[in-house]
Amino acid sequence: MAQFHVLAVDDSIIDRKLIEALLKTSSYQVTAVDSGNKALEFLGLCNNGDDGCSVFIPSLIITDYSMPGMTGYDLLRKIKMSKNLKDVPVVIMSSENVPSRINRCLEEGAEEFFLKPVQLSDVNKLKPHVLKGCRTKNHEEEESKIYKRKTISSIRKNLSPNKATKMCKVLEVI
Repeated sequence: MAQFHVLAVDDSIIDRKLIEALLKTSSYQVTAVDSGNKALEFLGLCNNGDDGCSVFIPSLIITDYSMPGMTGYDLLRKIKMSKNLKDVPVVIMSSENVPSRINRCLEEGAEEFFLKPVQLSDVNKLKPHVLKGCRTKNHEEEESKIYKRKTISSIRKNLSPNKATKMCKVLEVI
């Protein structure tokens, strides 16, 4: 399961260390950051929500709801608006059991809402969401490969061999 990478976001160092330890115990690779802005930076999202510079797509993101600056709900919305990250499963956690907050997060696309302190039994609930995120990612990669093969085939049919070879080399770089 080491190929599954989870981004954990929490402003509390104690909670961040706890979730990191629980995830590592369950064989997840973990990157932990202390704010929504640092999460966006790590993901390669610019502050304006533009994801033209997206760098890293984790298997799952788990974030605290109540953080200074950007809340977990705000982070969730930015992720779900991102073309590159919208399919990444997001789990929200909070020490406050507020039904309207929980419902709002789930309606906005959160997979789960955990109450703190997060426990190993909660982390065990992540696996189906991580697998779902990986299936979506693999499906998109496969579609991209198929599109690339079709494009190369079309180039070879419609261009001279010399031009086709040059175009295919350009496509390999892309």
